[in-house]
Amino acid sequence: MTRLRKIMLEVLQQGNYAEGTTRYYVRAVQQFAQHFGKSPDKLGPSELRSYQAYLLKERKLAVGTVVACVSALRFFFVRTLKRHQFREDLPYPKKQRRLPTVLSLEEVAQLINAAGNLMQRALLMTLYGTGMRRTEVSRPKIRDIDSQRMMIRVACGKGGASRDLPLSAPLLETLREYWRWKRPRTYLFPAQQLGKEGPISDKTVWYACIEAARHAGITKHVTPHTLRHYSVSRTITEWLETCRV
Repeated sequence: MTRLRKIMLEVLQQGNYAEGTTRYYVRAVQQFAQHFGKSPDKLGPSELRSYQAYLLKERKLAVGTVVACVSALRFFFVRTLKRHQFREDLPYPKKQRRLPTVLSLEEVAQLINAAGNLMQRALLMTLYGTGMRRTEVSRPKIRDIDSQRMMIRVACGKGGASRDLPLSAPLLETLREYWRWKRPRTYLFPAQQLGKEGPISDKTVWYACIEAARHAGITKHVTPHTLRHYSVSRTITEWLETCRV
């Protein structure tokens, strides 16, 4: 591990950045350095402007992707190298605002019912019923479910904050049915990692959503975040009842 990489990782850890963000930021800086064949701390404003134009015009990456890359490079130069003047040299490209994909109640029911198995069904219902982020829904433990209070605990959510989210009776019933089938010991949605039980990857959540949408014949662009656009307070019991087979 290079000295710069080590310092950047330490600063990211101090800021309590998510594992996925940490990996992306480190990879983005590495790709920036490889593009010019130099150590990133030897590069300056002209290379930054040239690289951003290269990503947009030659590689034709989406604006959102380039914005994420700029965020990584800004973090490296401003936070890691303490070159605060680089803020002005790394403006974010303008991003066209798009209306979020919105599913009807019927489409949500179709999505849930098209889940590949009971685990994927429980994942999608938890996403929609609680409004969790896909990383958050991949990590809850059995002990985080409080059936007496009808709450599920999100430990260390975005920004490191924890919070309690309400569980509806139908959602809790589905989670109990899933538990009787899967019998997870620690994590609600477990995966085997080097012979030990660990949490599933957030990519597993993404896959469950994408595959369910495909099997349901939904042509809209559906992602786990799509399920967060609905307010948790919007007739949860009604749509959960609709999702029952």
